[in-house]
Amino acid sequence: MLRVLAVADEEDKRLTVAALRAMPIDLIVSCGDLGFDYLEFLMDAANKPLYFVPGNHDPELTRSRDPFAVSGMAGGPVVRIPDHSATWDSGPGPTGGTAVDGRIVEHGWMRIAGLGGSIRYRPEAANQYTEAEMRRRVRRLARRARRPLLRPPRPVHLLVTHSPPLDAGDMPDDAHRGFESFHGLIDRLRPRVMVHGHIHPDGFEKPDRWIGDTLVANVIPSRIVEIEP
Repeated sequence: MLRVLAVADEEDKRLTVAALRAMPIDLIVSCGDLGFDYLEFLMDAANKPLYFVPGNHDPELTRSRDPFAVSGMAGGPVVRIPDHSATWDSGPGPTGGTAVDGRIVEHGWMRIAGLGGSIRYRPEAANQYTEAEMRRRVRRLARRARRPLLRPPRPVHLLVTHSPPLDAGDMPDDAHRGFESFHGLIDRLRPRVMVHGHIHPDGFEKPDRWIGDTLVANVIPSRIVEIEP
């Protein structure tokens, strides 16, 4: 079992240096909309790796300029894929963190998938997508989860997003509506846990939800989740 500290949207004042050093966690994931200096502080204080996706208030990550971006899994072959969004080069982000937006990465035995951003509610805004745009991103991510094709399929254990699925912890206003296509992604990847932010509690309880066998959790401002193989 791996213990994951998931954070999103609001700095948690309880996460002091002493608290982080005492936490029995294996890694940190950020669901977006947190300052990069804050994420670097969490990494340094806990001395644990960080995996992150961008929120709708984060700067856009810099896409690779290679028209055949490199994608591969730890310990597996590297496959050249004609897809500009397959990887990210060194753009904005917390120093030492690993971007998982649109990617599948491995931490030990655990596979982590990520999709950042929110529903589009402003024209030409960074990290905002229409439902159709996110549906295309979902299809690309689902294809990557099946690579390499000659090996037996391996599970995705943790799905990290900024926004929730539609009607599963979202809000009715234009800026906080979830993505319908995330339901299909969960059905394809069948992660143990999906963590997201974007929907601020603001004094209201945000209960966990289940989509099939996947636990969907709003982690604002922070939460420890346990992932089993």
